[in-house]
Amino acid sequence: MILTVNFEEIQALRAGADTVLREAPDDGPAVAAPPEERALVEALVHLLEGDLAVETLHEQREVETAVRTIARALHAEMDQTVLQTHPAHEGAVAAYFDYAHARAVLGRVEELGAHMEALIEVMTGRPATPEVARSFAFPE
Repeated sequence: MILTVNFEEIQALRAGADTVLREAPDDGPAVAAPPEERALVEALVHLLEGDLAVETLHEQREVETAVRTIARALHAEMDQTVLQTHPAHEGAVAAYFDYAHARAVLGRVEELGAHMEALIEVMTGRPATPEVARSFAFPE
């Protein structure tokens, strides 16, 4: 299945990934992401060239975790920027748009996962187990 991601969303996800993966933040909030989430964010960054092909429910769940981690980081960054400046400050507005773009992608990833789970249940007659989530492939 294809997850459509536009240019602005890709840029926002990359900015958020930089925040998550930054070891020693010098100008932004520290983001304490668990190692597994950091690894998923790092893997997602390499895929951010355009629309994403998601072949299994397991892949969808990994993308969802990475995008959720990025959105959480961008939300924290937006909050900090608003508190340090003011809501109409250029940096706060830019931070809002980065967060909003990431949140929009997260919504589509969640919807994709719900559709994939429903299709698996229809096709197999049972909810998706971890094994089925890894092996049941969806065509592009």
